[in-house]
This record gives sequence, C-alpha cells and structure tokens, in this order.
Amino acid sequence: MVDTQQIKQRFGIIGNSPLLNREIEKAILIAPTDLTVLIIGESGVGKEVFPQIIHQNSMRKHGPYIAVNCGAIPEGTIDSELFGHEKGSFTGALADRKGYFEVADKGTIFLDEVGELPMATQARLLRVLEYGEFITVGSSKVEKTNVRIVAATNVDLLKAIRNGKFREDLYYRLNTVPVNIPPLRDRKEDIFLLFRKFSGDFAEKYTMPPIFLADEAKPLLTKYRWPGNIRELKNITERMSIIEQAREISTDVLKTYLVSPEIDHLPALINSDFDRRTFGSEREILYQILFDMRKDINELKKLVPELGKINSQVPADLAHPVYQHPVNQEIAVEEPVLYADEYTEEETKASEPEVALSLDEVEKEMIRKALERNKGKRRKAALELKISERTLYRKIKEYGMERIENDEY
Repeated sequence: MVDTQQIKQRFGIIGNSPLLNREIEKAILIAPTDLTVLIIGESGVGKEVFPQIIHQNSMRKHGPYIAVNCGAIPEGTIDSELFGHEKGSFTGALADRKGYFEVADKGTIFLDEVGELPMATQARLLRVLEYGEFITVGSSKVEKTNVRIVAATNVDLLKAIRNGKFREDLYYRLNTVPVNIPPLRDRKEDIFLLFRKFSGDFAEKYTMPPIFLADEAKPLLTKYRWPGNIRELKNITERMSIIEQAREISTDVLKTYLVSPEIDHLPALINSDFDRRTFGSEREILYQILFDMRKDINELKKLVPELGKINSQVPADLAHPVYQHPVNQEIAVEEPVLYADEYTEEETKASEPEVALSLDEVEKEMIRKALERNKGKRRKAALELKISERTLYRKIKEYGMERIENDEY
C-alpha cells in the first residue's frame, strides 16, 4: 500500500485532491524501476517535486540527482552543458569539461522544459535513451552513461511534433510512463489549504500576523481559474501579506489581486490594451499594432500641427511605413510550419508571401475584421477598435467599404 500522506509530508506537498493523490501513487510505484518518465503539467503546478519523489524512492537514491532547466540554457551551449566538451572544441573552451550526463552516471537527471531543446540536441538525447551513449563536443570518442531520465514539459509536445519542433521518436521514448499533474483549478478542494499554508509561511517570514479571508471572499478564491497555478497563488498571498494593513482580506481587496479569467494572455511585448480581445492569428496582432500606431500618429498630428508639415516633406516611401514580409529579407524570422487542416481557406491565403502593406491597407483590414467579428454592428466594432462610431463611419466611407459592409452583413 502506497503511503501518499507520508510522501506529501516529506516533500512538502499540500492537498488532498484525488487527482493529485493518484499521480503521487503512480510516481511511487514506478520509482523502483528504471523506466523513463515524462511529467506533464502547466507552468506553476509543482512539477519539480515529482522527479525528487521518483529519485528518492528508487534504487539510485544514493547516486547523484541533477536538475537541468533546458529552457534556460542558450542553444549554442546546451550540447556542451549536457554532454561536456574538450579543450579547444570552440571559442572559450579553455579546458575539458564534463557534461551533466557524465556527472549523473548511476543517478537521475531531470530535464525540465524538455520541449525547449533544439532539434540537434534532441537527436543526441535520443541516442542516450536508446543506447546509453553520447559523444562529447569536439570529440569522436563514444562515452557510456547509466542514468535514469525524468523529463517535464508544460507545452503540448504532440502539437510541437506537428509543427516540426519536436522529434516524434524522442517523444515516445520519453513518454514511457506519463505523470499528469492536475492544474490548480481542478483541485478546488486544495486551494484554500494552500492559501492558509502560504499565509502562515509569510507571516513567519515577515514576522507579522497571518492574513485570512473574509467569508464572502472564499468563493472568489475557488472560482478563479488560476492560470499561473500554485506559483500564482503563492505570489498573490505574499503580496497581500506585505501590502495590506488589514489582516482580513475582503472580496473587493482580493479582486484587485486577481487577473480577470477572461483575459487572453498574449506575449509580453503586446500592449495590455489588447488583452481583452481575441485574435485569430499572429497576423491580426500585427495589424492591431499598426492600426494603433496610425491612431497615435494622427493624435500627435492634432497636438503638434508641425508633424503634418514634416510628413509632407519626406519621400513618399518613407511617409507611409510598411509591414515587410520577412520572406525576402536576408535574415528572416523563423515561421511555424502551417498545416492545411488547422486553418481556414482565408487564413491559408493570408499566410502566403505578399506585397508590403501600407498603413492605410492595414487600417482598412482591421476595420473589416472588427465589423466581421461584430456582425456589422458599428458601435461594437468602434468600441473594439477604440475609436468613435463617427470616426468609424467616416473611415468606412473613406475606404469605400459601404458595399462590402452591406454585402457581408
């Protein structure tokens, strides 16, 4: 009988969710074997604890345990870090260096964020899994290693395989035994337990009374989706412990610390004004950026009339900035592989190389898409585009879109 409670106490795991208990039991049962394990779970769910459970309950527990964050190592040095290098094999290689697979011999190596490995490194890793062999960078000698590999990822590896970003054969070798860590939103019974634990920890850390939730605030804590999982809950609890003077946290106070669950989490470089909008593709995001740039330029022209004069004095090809598709550039940004079954016919056409788009064309396209998303309702489209309905009407007339609007809507 697996004593999950003892394991949770030993490794500081909080919660009684049946989903969590099942994965802990699975980790303990497979620990004495040498099977490769793939730990799957969203960012912040606590995946890093499970490799330690597996290692400490295995026959290798007296051997080395090495955790490697594959996403934190630059692509140019990842092979050297994992497999070592010989002196002079590349610039800066001033001496021989052992890699993690050599150091972890007879132990366990935990490859976190394994989905971030470059394709060439994936081929090297596959050889380790199949034959227990690797070649040091700069050498031709085959080295042997006896390690157990536990990998973890928060990305969809099957989707990465379809996009040509991950090797299918490596996936099946890593995925001998999958351990699926449930997200916090599926462990609602554990959320309040974790909050109380973090509250007590930070009270001790900062020598202050612990915070606690008002009764009416408790349902809000469990209804929230927790996109950042346990890490997000811990960070929010710490911020409230430090910032809030009242130790009782009301519903209104708690709301100020929770990100709206309706927000689409876009890359950090995108302006926060976009967060509440839904985009069908990266192209639409670029369109929205350029559309907003045009609005900003027009606002500046109103505030500083001289800008209009300056604009008229520059060459025509510079007066209208364009979005240049990178296909003809000498150094191009790598684009994902597209699959026909994942896109509509319209999106497939939009993904083909095209001529440069002027800001006028981008603006027209954004207006068209906004009207399409809002089924021709100008008021809603104007709200989405953050312009007045009057301005939208003027733009529709300016671009001759009345016929298109009437035909489509």
